[in-house]
Amino acid sequence: MIVESIKLENFRNYKSLKLKFDKGTNIFYGDNAQGKTNILESVYLCGTTKSHKGSKDREVIQFDEQESHIRMNLERNGSPVKIDMHLKRNKPKGIAINGVPIHKASELFGIANFVFFSPEDLNIIKNGPAERRRFIDMELCQLNKVYLYNLSNYNKVVVQRNKLLKEITFRPDLIDTLDVWDIQMVQYGKKIIEERRNFIKRLNSIIYDIHGHLSGKKENLEINYEESVSLEDFERELRINRDRDLKTKMSLTGPHRDDICFKIKGADIRKFGSQGQQRTAALSLKLSEIELVKQEIGDTPILLLDDVLSELDSNRQRYLLDSIHDIQTLITCTGLDDFIENQFRINRVFHVVEGHVYD
Repeated sequence: MIVESIKLENFRNYKSLKLKFDKGTNIFYGDNAQGKTNILESVYLCGTTKSHKGSKDREVIQFDEQESHIRMNLERNGSPVKIDMHLKRNKPKGIAINGVPIHKASELFGIANFVFFSPEDLNIIKNGPAERRRFIDMELCQLNKVYLYNLSNYNKVVVQRNKLLKEITFRPDLIDTLDVWDIQMVQYGKKIIEERRNFIKRLNSIIYDIHGHLSGKKENLEINYEESVSLEDFERELRINRDRDLKTKMSLTGPHRDDICFKIKGADIRKFGSQGQQRTAALSLKLSEIELVKQEIGDTPILLLDDVLSELDSNRQRYLLDSIHDIQTLITCTGLDDFIENQFRINRVFHVVEGHVYD
C-alpha cells in the first residue's frame, strides 16, 4: 500500500501544490512553521477523514477561501485508488472514491491504513485518557468497519442520553424514555468493550519483544485495559448509577470513559515512570501499531513521522529507522543530519520553504 501523489488547493498555507512520492522514504525538511506538517496532515485527513490535530474542516481551509480540495492517488494490492475530498467552510465535506461519491465519510475507513507519529504521541502515556481512547479508536476504525459502526452509534446514543438527562430536570415525565437509550447504549457498548479487549490482547503479544529490544532487555512492558465498566456488568451498573447520572446530567458509565494503563514490573509508569520510560513505552506502542496493521491486513501501512527523530536519543532513532525500512514513510524534520549519521537510505528529499516545496 502506497500513496503515489497528492494535490492540494487552498489547504493551510498551500494555495496550490502537487507532489509525487517515492514508495520508500520521503523526507520533507526545512525550518519550523514552513508547512511541512501540513503535508502530512493533508495525507492523513484524506485517508481517514480526520485531522491528526483534531482540527475542524474550516480550520484547514485557507483564510479568505470558502473551500479546499485534496486529491490523493494510492496503490492498493496492485490496483489504483483515487480519493477526492472537498472541504467546505460551512457545510459537510464531500468525498468521492474513484469518482463515485460516498454518502458517509465513514465509508473511507479501510481504503488505506495510516500510522501517524508526532512528538505529542511521545506524551500519550502521561496525558489524559481521551488521547489513549482516541489511539485505540482510530486504529480499530481503520481495521474494522463493524467497530466503526458500533462506535459511531454508541457516541450518538451517549449524546442523546446526555441531552435527555438535562431535559428531565425540567420535564420529569421524560424519565421513562431513558430506558430506550440505555438499551442501545448497552447494545453498542458491549461490542466496543469486547473489540477493545481483543485489540489490547493482540498489542500485548507484539509490544513485549519490541519494548524488550528498546530497553536493552532490562524491562518488560504490559498494557492493561482499564474498563469503566465490564462487559458483563454494563447493564446492571448503568441501572444502579442512574440517579448519579441524573444529578450530574452526564452518562458516567460506559466505554467512553475507559483508559489503558502501561506497567513495568507492576508499576503504572504514568504515575511512577521516568520520562525516558514513558517515551520508550510510547515508541514501543507506535511500532507495535505498525506491526499489528501488517498482521491484520497482510500489507504495510503508510507511516507519517512528524519531526519525531529530534525528540529521540541516538539509540531510539536507530531502532525506529531500522524498523521502518520496508514501509512507505513520509518524514518531516529540520535537517538531514540524523539520517546521514544513521546511514539511513533516503529515496526522495523535499525542501519546504514558506509554503513552497522543492525537490
